[in-house]
Amino acid sequence: MLTPPAPSPADSSQPSPGYVHEPVLFQEVLKGLLVQPGGRYIDATVGGGGHAAGILAVSSPQGRLLGLDRDPAAIEAARARLAPYAGRVVLVHASFERLAAVAGEHNFVPADGVLFDLGLSSLQLGDPARGFAFMSDGPLDMRYDPTQGGVTAAALVNQLSRDELAALLLRYGEEGRARRIAEAIVAARPLYTTTELARAIERAVGRRGRIHPATRTFQALRIAVNDELAVLEAALPQAVELLRPGGRLVVISFHSLEDRIVKQFLRRESQNCICPPEVPVCTCRHRATLRLVTRRPIVPTPAEVAANPRARSARMRVAERI
Repeated sequence: MLTPPAPSPADSSQPSPGYVHEPVLFQEVLKGLLVQPGGRYIDATVGGGGHAAGILAVSSPQGRLLGLDRDPAAIEAARARLAPYAGRVVLVHASFERLAAVAGEHNFVPADGVLFDLGLSSLQLGDPARGFAFMSDGPLDMRYDPTQGGVTAAALVNQLSRDELAALLLRYGEEGRARRIAEAIVAARPLYTTTELARAIERAVGRRGRIHPATRTFQALRIAVNDELAVLEAALPQAVELLRPGGRLVVISFHSLEDRIVKQFLRRESQNCICPPEVPVCTCRHRATLRLVTRRPIVPTPAEVAANPRARSARMRVAERI
């Protein structure tokens, strides 16, 4: 099978000089999807188009790809990156919560493979105006799709009670110092920028090692703002239904909450019975829809992590439609 090199950070088709898109586990994704010439593939999180470009290259000359993204800026970045494949790629500004409907509208059913790359992109992290990164000053926004309105991180930070904030940080950030951080946030309010929030957290809990103390708080706020876990839970069953027999589902996650959802879903869908162990006779009538291809997650090599530190927490799981 053809294995093209990962897109170069210096690719002139990138949308802006400051945007570097490095697709994580690039070759592993192509192998996991079993990309074949003429195949029909869906990238549910197309981002800057790095994985999509590889899929389109390997599936040449007639392979097709449907790319979705909640972020309108990501769709424009992917459009620029994938311009050489015009005619074989369809890009749609939509959440993968609508995966089945979008795939049906654009004649991508059944699909030979579905990919979810759940991480933040360099495009989002590199734009201070989006509010995702605490290392640069910007408004506390964190919405993937600002065009749809919705709550911002600033609204959560400034309007939730101390107990509500602590619960959010514990649930979505698995932050062990959630109460202390919540108290510090309430005491420092109003907070409107990323650096204001990061400094309030650092003052409250100090800083040790390389990981900034605001990391888990920013993760928790981002997940809450975009309802990420519920959207993922809604999308995974749709992806399975879209796959032809033998089609592959590939999911890359970047933190334990996402990975736990994916792991539990794949395990459940690979079993013929999901009744509790104490039930002597199966009553659920559940039948397996997937075969696990990876029993353990695939992780980046040390060389990839050295070249792209954001890849360090990536976990890739693969399953095949029965």
